[in-house]
Amino acid sequence: MDMSCPHQALSRRRALTTATRLTAGALLHPAAVPGIASAAAQGPDLATAAAYTNPVIWQDFADIDVIRVGDTFYASASTMHYSPGAPVLRSYDLVNWEVAGHSVPVLDFGAKYDLNDARGYVRGIWASSLAYRPSNRTFYWLGQIDFARTYVYTATAAEGPWNRLTTISTPYYDAGLLVDSDDTLYVAYGNTTISVAQLSPDGRTQVRTQQVFTTPSSVGTLEGSRFYKINGQYYIFLTRPANGQYILKSSRGPFGPYTMRQVLLDLRGPIPGGGVPHQGGLVQTQNGAWHYMAFVDAYPGGRMPALAPVTWTSDGWPVVQLVDGSWGTSYPSPAVPPPPRPVTPMTGVDTFDGSTLKPRWEWNHNPDNTKWSVGNGLTLRTATVTNDLYWARNTLTHRIQGPVSTATVQLDHSAMRDGDRAGLALLRDSSAWIGMSRDSGAARVVMVNGLTMDGSWNTTGIGTEVARAAVSGSRVWLRASADIRPGTARPATFSYSTDGTTFTRLGPAFPLGNDWRFFMGYRFALFNHATQALGGAVRVTRFELSTP
Repeated sequence: MDMSCPHQALSRRRALTTATRLTAGALLHPAAVPGIASAAAQGPDLATAAAYTNPVIWQDFADIDVIRVGDTFYASASTMHYSPGAPVLRSYDLVNWEVAGHSVPVLDFGAKYDLNDARGYVRGIWASSLAYRPSNRTFYWLGQIDFARTYVYTATAAEGPWNRLTTISTPYYDAGLLVDSDDTLYVAYGNTTISVAQLSPDGRTQVRTQQVFTTPSSVGTLEGSRFYKINGQYYIFLTRPANGQYILKSSRGPFGPYTMRQVLLDLRGPIPGGGVPHQGGLVQTQNGAWHYMAFVDAYPGGRMPALAPVTWTSDGWPVVQLVDGSWGTSYPSPAVPPPPRPVTPMTGVDTFDGSTLKPRWEWNHNPDNTKWSVGNGLTLRTATVTNDLYWARNTLTHRIQGPVSTATVQLDHSAMRDGDRAGLALLRDSSAWIGMSRDSGAARVVMVNGLTMDGSWNTTGIGTEVARAAVSGSRVWLRASADIRPGTARPATFSYSTDGTTFTRLGPAFPLGNDWRFFMGYRFALFNHATQALGGAVRVTRFELSTP
């Protein structure tokens, strides 16, 4: 996940607009590694299995690391400046997923993550690693922050609580954590120059680090390490952003030497208008079948996880199984045991009951925890005096469900004060919102667009009110509908209701920007901030995310 190399923008832009060549890996014979069952070997069972459709999650979960612990699969993803960070996804079949928790409970890496005289947009949680250590029955999350140092968090359950185990002075860029068969912890990391570090037995310190591979100039950039030991061989799975996947193999140990092979390049993906599947991880099911879970650049929505079966050549190299020369839009579902229960849907209704937020929610930067509460709805008290939503604390976000979905919010605005702005936004580096604006003792529903940032994530536009309407009573229903299919600018629309049944369109359609450089996709966002003085509040009694 390189954001600094000058050639990166060119390679990503080229990759997102071209997807025509067949992969080198697709031309290899898909024989199985001895001792490892392959999808090809299972033939009849997979052929008669139910099918799944890609993307398996049409929400923004990028830079995936995926593992299996017993009969349960887990995955981690990048979240940048959103808090809590590094979501832990859970599945029993690799197809249906839920958000179980977050590995990083708070972004306590500096004042900018609190929106305290600085901002952390497009910083924070980048590509990181999730692993499980059987010897102590513990999950490990490892990731570098701000190119300065690496943090390790642990938990005995995926849903948490997660606690910081250690800080390591070496920043392991785009790291992959391996728990070796002898319980030793290794980390593969780097951009173009790939290194391997060995950690102490307790995982708290670095024992050794060594460069193991330099990417040939003919390949360009390699990063996004995932580290495996399979059938006695060591593998470092690497991405060429944003259009290729390569793998290194060593039979001599974790420090190499390594040889390289291309897995895929410019492969047509399963989302029309989207990019090449890349930067994910390999995972093996209980019966020995292998799968590759990657992400697909699909802006404005973000980067969507897609799944494909993998077989192995006789000399130990992975091959992604294609459909008509492409990453398939559909494959037979993995043959796994029946799930113990249905997973929690990523869409539906939230009334903010209980004492904590459900794990599918993330704040824009760290919240001020004295200014919000749940139970009988979500109460947002103003936490910032600003006329710039990008500086406002306690903006609560939810991923958009693709390809098209609608968020509807029931809002009690009776406790707003003059100067307060509260509502439902489509949040990214180009944003718009519908909500309540209170001035001179009167509240009205408004639609605002023109909230913008530049490429350094400084605010360039605080928004312009383009439509307003008078409403009576203390409650209003706000609605935003978003089309996040990739390609040309897609429209989003806003509407409101005073009875929750009949909705009135407000303002012009808002074109969702599809530039990749913000990395995170658009999100629905609930906000309440002051422009004059603190003290006001709103209560969200219902949030519903629905699809057509």
